Amino acid sequence: MSREMWALVVVGAVLALATLVGAVLLAVRVVRTRRLLGTLGVGGKVAFYGALIYTICPVDLLPDPIYLDDMGVLAGALIYLTRLAHRRRAAGRSLPGQPGRTGVPPGPGQSRQIVS
Repeated sequence: MSREMWALVVVGAVLALATLVGAVLLAVRVVRTRRLLGTLGVGGKVAFYGALIYTICPVDLLPDPIYLDDMGVLAGALIYLTRLAHRRRAAGRSLPGQPGRTGVPPGPGQSRQIVS
């Protein structure tokens, strides 16, 4: 093979590796949002599991060496889950792992009020 052909093969391999790494990073971020699923409702669960199933499923819009469609689905699910979490936070309801209005003990320097 000529030098130009080797250069194209190397560039293609680097691009394929970069898209694979991007897809894996997005999948990890989506999986980390799993702890919020109980509070985000049915739409959050459908977006979460739908994105993971699409990413794992061997039937894609584009062949598997090209992960752009998987990355798009994962990014879309992550954006949707983030918006749901922001709406919930704006409504005044706490998310798991964050201090909320009820059910969470006060932090240092806060007083505990006893309601009778």
